[in-house]
Amino acid sequence: MIKILFNFAGTLALLLAILGIFLPLLPTTPFLLLASACYLRGSDRLHRWLLANRVFGPYLANLQAGRGIPLRSKIIALTVMWASLAFSAWYVPIAWLRPLLLIPGIGVTVYLLRMKTLPPQQALDNRSRREPPG
Repeated sequence: MIKILFNFAGTLALLLAILGIFLPLLPTTPFLLLASACYLRGSDRLHRWLLANRVFGPYLANLQAGRGIPLRSKIIALTVMWASLAFSAWYVPIAWLRPLLLIPGIGVTVYLLRMKTLPPQQALDNRSRREPPG
């Protein structure tokens, strides 16, 4: 029964991580790490699948090894987040709520900028390991 709960929590965390890719207020990385931890305790098969996933696998491996995040990923994440926040600020009809959007924006920006940046060569090495040449 405990393993089922871990698998359920891992799947929920993974769904939130996927949503976090598109929604600026949901952090992707913590939910992805939580999914990995839950799958580790709930199902070897799901944990192996997550680590072997072509999108999340290298990202998780680099985070867990302390190597960092590729510069390209940081730039894309910050660009999409600030564009989403700007659109949200423009669209929100409540004027006093607009400045509150700066709180998660600044928090995530500081978090990403303080996180170690993966050297470009390592990012290329990881990409070539998961994609066959040709």
